[in-house]
Amino acid sequence: MQTTTVPDPQFRHLMQVTARPASIFVRGQGAWLWDEAGRRYLDWLQGWAVNSLGHSPELISRALLEQSTQLLTPSPALYNLPSLRLAASLCELSGFDQVFFGSTGAEANEGAIKLARKWGRVARGGAYEIVTFADAFHGRNLATMAASGKAGWDALFPPNVPGFAKARLNDLDSVLAALSPRSVAILLEPVQGEAGVRPATPEFLRALRRLCDERGLLLMFDEVQTGCARLGELFGFQHFGVEPDVMTLGKGLGGGVPISALLAKAHCSVFEHGDQGGTYAGNPLMCAVALAVLDRLRQPEFLAGVRTQGARLGEGLRELSRRHGLGEVRGHGLLWALELSHDGAGAVVERCREQGLLINAARPHCLRFMPRLDSTPEEIDQGLCLLERALAPGEAH
Repeated sequence: MQTTTVPDPQFRHLMQVTARPASIFVRGQGAWLWDEAGRRYLDWLQGWAVNSLGHSPELISRALLEQSTQLLTPSPALYNLPSLRLAASLCELSGFDQVFFGSTGAEANEGAIKLARKWGRVARGGAYEIVTFADAFHGRNLATMAASGKAGWDALFPPNVPGFAKARLNDLDSVLAALSPRSVAILLEPVQGEAGVRPATPEFLRALRRLCDERGLLLMFDEVQTGCARLGELFGFQHFGVEPDVMTLGKGLGGGVPISALLAKAHCSVFEHGDQGGTYAGNPLMCAVALAVLDRLRQPEFLAGVRTQGARLGEGLRELSRRHGLGEVRGHGLLWALELSHDGAGAVVERCREQGLLINAARPHCLRFMPRLDSTPEEIDQGLCLLERALAPGEAH
């Protein structure tokens, strides 16, 4: 959400790392958020696609309560049952062989970068470079920022982590030009969320798979946003029909609690003792929640519902675009973007909030929508109605 900074003494102790509205949110239930003034908002941010089942779902509350009375976190140096069960379930459902758990998507992606470099030493004579893409977003650690292609990031915290060559999404020639004898892997988001929901084409992903097989490279998918049913399949690669060697998950995996996962096929799962770790890696409290969330997301009828409501949202956005002379509508499942005909996305976000709808401006000219995955038809229709009021503020409704 973009807004003017409000000088207020109660905010002075938080570092000002982003612009926030002055409202303080105190409660969430399902698709809705309430601020301290009692105003209700339809939330199509959902924590940036984190709350896969909306705010405060009962199954998460129940999992937290039950696990918190048994074991919070023993130590990452000890086994615990929820992490073992979650790892087994993820591998069974995805076809990968091993998992490392973290707390954030950036941590999972950092782990993927480390895994690729270790595999490069083991299998590729010390190769370490990873081809990544312009406009990509992989997180805010120093290595994941270097891997990202977000404009201006290279000037924020120099010196930058080396070892990343940039290509352009859906441009195979640019990938070929970025490869070198030092290349070890190709890392990309199947859909670039922060860039404005820009999907890779199935043809491009198939070409990358062939290229990696021919050159002996790893294909790594960052599914922090596209995984966990967001695109209407349990994992984004299933939507596109192309299997990577390495996949990262986050956001929706915990449904609102911090957990992420790095998954790898056996042939490249080369971490040894001491290579990777983390204080909260696989702690049972978060793993118990993720197990409950995953059990809901994996159900065929749930995935069918994501696709159905996603189609409803996509068609509604296309109708709004036609009616208001706007631009392209892009998306799958319940991750969508609407191109405007101007750089006024921030102002539209403000007007949407005034109407009681929370959305995101992915770019100055692009709106992004990430409703809960169990959205109802009524919520989709209501959100579209509120969006239209914000798009045409001078018209009567």
